[in-house]
Amino acid sequence: MGLLYTGSHRRYPFLLPGIRLGYRILDSCNQHPWSLRGALSLVSGGNIRSRPSSACPVSLVIGDASSTQTIILARTLGPLSVPVISYQASCGCLSDKQEFPNFFRTIPSDVYQALTMARLTWLLGWTWVGAIAVDNDYGRLAIQVFEEEIRGTGVCLAFFETLNRANLVRDVKRAADMVQASTARVILVFLWYTDMGALLLELGRRNVTDRQFLASEAWNTSGQLLRNPALFNVAQGVVGVAIRSAPIPVFEAHLRSLNPSRRPGDVLLKELWETVFGGAETLEGIQSPFTDTSQLRITYNVYLAVYAAAHALHSLLSCPQRHSPTWGSSFTSLPYNISPAELLQHLNQVNFTTPLGEPFYFRGADVPAVYDLVNFMGITLTTVAVCVAVATVAVFVFFVYHGNTPLVRANNSELSFLLLLSLKLCFLCSLVFIGRPSVWACRIRQAAFGVIFVLCLSCLLVKTIVVLAVFRSARPGAGQLMRCFGPVQQRGSVFLFTSVQVIICAVWLSMSPPLPYRDIGLKGSKVILECEVGSVVGFSLVLGYIGLLASLRLLLAFLARKLPDNFNEAKFITFSMLIFCAVWISFVPAYISSPGRYLDAVEIFAILASSFGLLLCIFAPKCYIIFLRPERNTKKHMMSK
Repeated sequence: MGLLYTGSHRRYPFLLPGIRLGYRILDSCNQHPWSLRGALSLVSGGNIRSRPSSACPVSLVIGDASSTQTIILARTLGPLSVPVISYQASCGCLSDKQEFPNFFRTIPSDVYQALTMARLTWLLGWTWVGAIAVDNDYGRLAIQVFEEEIRGTGVCLAFFETLNRANLVRDVKRAADMVQASTARVILVFLWYTDMGALLLELGRRNVTDRQFLASEAWNTSGQLLRNPALFNVAQGVVGVAIRSAPIPVFEAHLRSLNPSRRPGDVLLKELWETVFGGAETLEGIQSPFTDTSQLRITYNVYLAVYAAAHALHSLLSCPQRHSPTWGSSFTSLPYNISPAELLQHLNQVNFTTPLGEPFYFRGADVPAVYDLVNFMGITLTTVAVCVAVATVAVFVFFVYHGNTPLVRANNSELSFLLLLSLKLCFLCSLVFIGRPSVWACRIRQAAFGVIFVLCLSCLLVKTIVVLAVFRSARPGAGQLMRCFGPVQQRGSVFLFTSVQVIICAVWLSMSPPLPYRDIGLKGSKVILECEVGSVVGFSLVLGYIGLLASLRLLLAFLARKLPDNFNEAKFITFSMLIFCAVWISFVPAYISSPGRYLDAVEIFAILASSFGLLLCIFAPKCYIIFLRPERNTKKHMMSK
């Protein structure tokens, strides 16, 4: 819950200049009486300390999360015209402005979610669908709207099962029996994440892994489900409608600047500090769920609620039609006679631009419905790709910091940095394979993969040649060898090898490029959106050129295997190449035999596995020596026998 009184934000410098937004946070603990007691305390002004002390607070409630508790709040505070803005109460009944004239929300109504899922079902050609829902208004209303929307479209509901938490074990078994026995391969699910977890575990025990789940926002982005490996085989086909995620400006920087020493009275921050690290002095560089702002959903809804209230208050204070002739001439002091009814009136007229550049306004109690389409499809692989890309950046920074040490200099730092950059691009290019295929996505993904991988292999090939040249040049009369293969020639070689792949990809894309393709599947039970490779010859040439460079590099690394033991760059390159070749030799038959949606997953796995093998084999030993064995980081030690 929040309380508005006398802040402007750097994103909106024009908003409430000279005025601060104050707040109180009260925890209802999911208890109806506590929620109501907090709201009444807020409205009455009990135990409120404001700055300045002469300011009179303007009452407004942001909350509650539960639809049931929000209904109680809206009905109780309605006669007082106190605005209630919820960030998570999604019951369709709250859209009735006659019954709830003081209610607003920044989350779409469940009605829109059910309509979206019905239209998605129709769009993908799923005609025989089962449904499982929680046994309350959330689940039953959603299925009712879904049934009304699919009427006359050719989509039929095969079965409808409900789960009640009071009898969860029994209901889960009954629902699993129905899913297992039904011929429906697409299952619509409106459940809480805890209930869905129990259902997925039961289906996993029965080895029911060939169902396509269409998920509601209540569980399809749940971290608990995503982190449970026991659910992957069952839930790998999940497609879901999720609450919109968006960045909040400077929020991550604010989180990382927090410190208990600056906020001694903040009990929540003290608990966070003990949980995250128990002793460290700063949140800078710490990776944890508390500082992860990449998937802000409910938090973003709270952000929108606060700014909706702030814009309404700004509009109210700017209004010239007030009793005082000087009204609106200054924002430095807040008058005593602002009523909740006035703020409520201006909330109905709120209109501003969000951080995504989209207009925000209330249409009755609701905001225009916008959802993200997500899949576990995709979240797991994205998480892995981003994590290893961050690890590559960390190695890059580590090498830059130790750039003057003998080990880094002896391993050709320029090529090493270029190799790290190409490996980072390898990890990130796998993200292009995730998501709905489009004309440009299909063209970019294969070309980017081919060119970036050749850039990576070219760096390694030239590094191997340099290693050989360094030790061959020590022989009598061979000094000219290194002079003929200096830094300029090294850069030129990398450019030349990569240019060949660029030409191959350009010809392929110009003559017969990859294009999106809709695979209808067995009896139209599901539609797989994928990219056809276009010219098989073009795709084969891209892979063949990668294989040629990999084979040449493996041969040179093998020839350099007997270099001094302490300078074992060639050995590390050989090991990395063995992993690389093993992955891509396995890739070809796996890719050919993989059906539908697994094609991209197989290619993403091959990209991530082979790139990570290169990163691990080539750079992990060097990081180990630099960080843990500095006595070995000397020219004498590296050149000794």
